[in-house]
Amino acid sequence: MAWTDAGSRPGGEVTVEGLIDDIGRGAAALTPGEPAALYAGVAELTASVDRLRRVARTARDAAADDNQGYGEPDAGPPELALPEAAFAALTETHRRAVLVHCYRMTGSYDDAEDLVRETFLRAWRARDTFRAGASVRTWLYRIATNACLDLLRRTARRPHDYEPLPGTVRGGVPPARVTWLQPYPDDELPRAAAGDPVGPYTTLELPLLVALQHLPPRQRAALILRDVLGLSLGETAETLDLTPVSVDSALQRARPALRDLLPGGRTREAAEAGLLTRYTAAAEAPDPAALGALLADDVLLTAPPNPSWRRGRDAVLAFLRPSRDPASAAFPGDFRHLPARANGQLAAGSYLRRPGTNVHRAQSLDVLRAEDGRIVEITSFEPHLFPAFGLPLRL
Repeated sequence: MAWTDAGSRPGGEVTVEGLIDDIGRGAAALTPGEPAALYAGVAELTASVDRLRRVARTARDAAADDNQGYGEPDAGPPELALPEAAFAALTETHRRAVLVHCYRMTGSYDDAEDLVRETFLRAWRARDTFRAGASVRTWLYRIATNACLDLLRRTARRPHDYEPLPGTVRGGVPPARVTWLQPYPDDELPRAAAGDPVGPYTTLELPLLVALQHLPPRQRAALILRDVLGLSLGETAETLDLTPVSVDSALQRARPALRDLLPGGRTREAAEAGLLTRYTAAAEAPDPAALGALLADDVLLTAPPNPSWRRGRDAVLAFLRPSRDPASAAFPGDFRHLPARANGQLAAGSYLRRPGTNVHRAQSLDVLRAEDGRIVEITSFEPHLFPAFGLPLRL
């Protein structure tokens, strides 16, 4: 079939029938027995239902698009004619890859989700432009890239440095402030396959995401298409409607600029063993000294999109100390944490129980960057994305 992606792994394609069968088998296998097994079964069933919901929504939008006069369902050569449900199932196969691409381009998970829906709607309208034998994923990357560039032209967002605030304790040079930056759940990452590109820019670590946002949109797109996705120079030029010479020129500017923006160290997984457990215990303790033992001397604390930031262990502890002291007027209540993973980094969902209440409510998602067993960066995000990380909004 012409729409099959030659790069797909066996069994990797999604079909409506297969999803319905998965849901039926999953529901039939549920038994009110061991709570942990029941929870795992419900979680797996929910994931299948969510995928079917996305397929149904894409099919609905495609059908509505046709009804508005954007094209007939059977437009294009016979081998490209797909009913809405089959097209939606095909695009679901590549949803995670397209979502990650849009996230790299924008730095925002919310924007990336909107852009995935926009990409699939544009793909449906342009389905007769797909060339038989070509890669579906590469075709979708082209459509997604242009959807991202359209958004970036409309918003004209640019990073800027944090500003000093009166009466705060901090030191060092202000870091870059990317107000729209959001975390990305590791569970939403596409599965790695043999032949996938591997390089210094293929991770989703937050310092790289921040650095990418500094590049002009077309330079950013050229670098992602070439150095992250591994597209050829010709494919990249075609995607961006540029000449290969122009793409090469953009890359020669983007690569050194990105290297200059990235921190020197890299997160080391071996150094992270047990670090998250120690962090959550220290973050819940009334005395912040335990947390101080985990922080690097020049640790950076930021909380996008808020303007507040702290650099240095002493500055961070001075900021946190009043919120851990029940005698302080700034004491918000008791904290609890649940482990998570974001952007290939350790993370913890923070919950706050305010005085006089008995419920811990979602407070922040803290994403940690570690080097040599010490936390060098804490990025604290607002909690509205907790469901994307499988975290409840209340305990």
